[in-house]
Amino acid sequence: MSARPGAAREGARAPRAGDGPLVGIRVLDLATMMAAPWSAAFLADYGADVIKVERPGSGDHARSFGLQKDGESVFWKTLARNKRSLAVDLKHPDGRDVVLRLARDADVVIENFRPGVMDRLGLGYARLRETNGRLVMLSVTGYGQDGPYAGRAGFGTLIEAMSGFAASNGHPDGPPTLPAIPLADGVAGVFGALGVMIALFERDRPGGSGEGQRLDVSLLEPLVRLLEGQVLEYEALGIVRPRLGNRSLTSAPRNAYVAADGRWVALSASAQPVFERLMSAIGRPELVQDRRFATNHHRIVHADVLDAIVGGWIAERPRDAAIDELAALGAAVGPIYDIEELLADPHVIARGTFERHDDPVLGPLRVPGVTIRFSRTPGRVRHLGPALGAETDAVLAEAGFDGAAARRLRADGVVS
Repeated sequence: MSARPGAAREGARAPRAGDGPLVGIRVLDLATMMAAPWSAAFLADYGADVIKVERPGSGDHARSFGLQKDGESVFWKTLARNKRSLAVDLKHPDGRDVVLRLARDADVVIENFRPGVMDRLGLGYARLRETNGRLVMLSVTGYGQDGPYAGRAGFGTLIEAMSGFAASNGHPDGPPTLPAIPLADGVAGVFGALGVMIALFERDRPGGSGEGQRLDVSLLEPLVRLLEGQVLEYEALGIVRPRLGNRSLTSAPRNAYVAADGRWVALSASAQPVFERLMSAIGRPELVQDRRFATNHHRIVHADVLDAIVGGWIAERPRDAAIDELAALGAAVGPIYDIEELLADPHVIARGTFERHDDPVLGPLRVPGVTIRFSRTPGRVRHLGPALGAETDAVLAEAGFDGAAARRLRADGVVS
């Protein structure tokens, strides 16, 4: 096997104008499933060159996760979008050599193995840092790199339970309720991408260190960060937030109300001006002077009465008519959509929230577009999740492996 040191990006496609603000940043995504791969996907949306390192044969576990069409995971198509797939066996010495060579010119490595696994593979941060002192390594685990639970398997469901989210979610007479989406993974993915960008900024800013560092992100702590209000309620007031269904401990009226056509409306009126506009909209302006509703605190105490009044008004009208009447007078109100309704909403369509892309396996698909709109250097969805090993040959060439070396790696089952 022969390789040319320093040739990692030779032959790579030159960035084009409009490819995004992260063009020139290279990311090795060694992770599987959701949280850490999401971090890589968010970076890829804005032009980072993300090389998805997968196991030969089966690839990332996410390729077979969730609902499928024609044997292809539909979720994979956005989780791996804008990435290039390299299939390489990390347990094979030559496979580790491939990753070490790629790491020489990489900016970021993302992984989510249990603590210690990367070191046992010979790809731990200390080893990678010897190869490239500017490398930023993002490690995402369920519970973090240390502590009594560090070695436990960390799945989002367990974290959503432990964090306090499930205990406060659901109706008062029902069980703790887990989210219907991979919430802990998604939040950790966003925090992971944020951490990578902070580390790159510190490395490269004027007067910066010029050095990389390791980032330790757990699934637990990002979700806890979003539940901080509950922590402070307990610390300052001794309150353990109960399950309230669609009500709120901090504002009223706030609930989901069923309309005359059986569809649902979400409404919130925590601020005093919003409450006053709501009462005017339902033809009950006199309730603004009612002592039971004089302040938000009073309204919370009498939430049952308010819900009966507001809910009764909405129940007499079709959903869209109720929303139009309330919104026309400045009330904070909106529909509770399912996905079909969301995709058809005129505002969502006008904003281009979803984009249509043709996938070679699944055909035309609508997928979420880039989340943050940049005025000058926008990100974009260049392609959906690739086939396993689609870019193996190209990535090996960029790493400096000649044709004979690449063929030998294939023959030995190191890559595919």
